[in-house]
Amino acid sequence: MLGNVFAGMQLAFSGSIRVDDVVVVEGQWGRIEEITLTYVVVHLWDDRRFVLPSTYFTSTPFENWTRTSSELLGAVEFDLDWRVSPSEMRLELDRILATSTIWDGRTKVLQVTDAVGGFVRVRILVTAPDAGGLFDLRCYVREEMVEWMQRQHPEALPLQRMQLTEATTTPRARRGPRSENDSQLFGEGDERSALFTGPIRTSGIRPDEIPPHDEDQHR
Repeated sequence: MLGNVFAGMQLAFSGSIRVDDVVVVEGQWGRIEEITLTYVVVHLWDDRRFVLPSTYFTSTPFENWTRTSSELLGAVEFDLDWRVSPSEMRLELDRILATSTIWDGRTKVLQVTDAVGGFVRVRILVTAPDAGGLFDLRCYVREEMVEWMQRQHPEALPLQRMQLTEATTTPRARRGPRSENDSQLFGEGDERSALFTGPIRTSGIRPDEIPPHDEDQHR
């Protein structure tokens, strides 16, 4: 309790946050609605209330978008095809901002910040008098640019390119023609080769089956 009290006194005298300041705490965007000696109430953008101890703002980093002034600078980014024309986009941006009542007239910039990976990244910088107006202005510029590209330059819309190729197969090696040496592998022809492929009897041979020139050897 004493820590929160001293933190609340520090917030009151330091002026790091004030009522109606736009802050980002714990990833939440909202406005400071109430500051006490022990806690701070943040009114979030969706009408919820975020109650934080006073020590949070003295020990944890946070964003204060309206510390010195409420004017803010915001960015709108597009990933487009390489056929986009940045010069024509600048002319369209001038027309969009000229019809907007939110833009404060301080800054308008269109730049190509990246051109890798098959896309061209275009960034638009605009300014508004406060955080709520900046959010609405960014949405308005984004919507108008998307409709303009769809209507006037559909070739600038992002595309995914691929290359189709025919599958190649490696032909099987063919056996070459048989040479004369191959045909003599088993002798003079089919008669001798049949001796190696046919059945060979090793027992039960009768004497009358032995050729005359082999009879002496068998005896």
